[in-house]
Amino acid sequence: MRHRVKTKSFHRRKEHREALFINLAKSLILHGRIETTLPKAKALRSFIEKLVTLAKEDTIHAKRLLAQRLKDQKVARKLYTEIVPLFKERNGGYTRIYKLEKRRIGDGAEMAIIEFVEYPS
Repeated sequence: MRHRVKTKSFHRRKEHREALFINLAKSLILHGRIETTLPKAKALRSFIEKLVTLAKEDTIHAKRLLAQRLKDQKVARKLYTEIVPLFKERNGGYTRIYKLEKRRIGDGAEMAIIEFVEYPS
């Protein structure tokens, strides 16, 4: 039974799981789209949506929080200068997930592409 379990563990400790999402978020911000497993893409969606919503506030405090959460000033700057202006009128739903037909060789995991909705390809 999974009573009182809010998040998937991905069979990792809390610190390892947070590092995984930070690294996936950095890659998504830098490249606009990434290919990962479907469960990771679904979990990353909520993580990145919170970051974009925070970046839309456009205050010094929000910018410092972004740099702190992403652990990289350059990536945080790209988020609030290049990506957030695309989502001025949008109130959520900043990402899109495509399921891929092929499965990963080795363990057969379902693969997906996660990308920003308004990001130019």
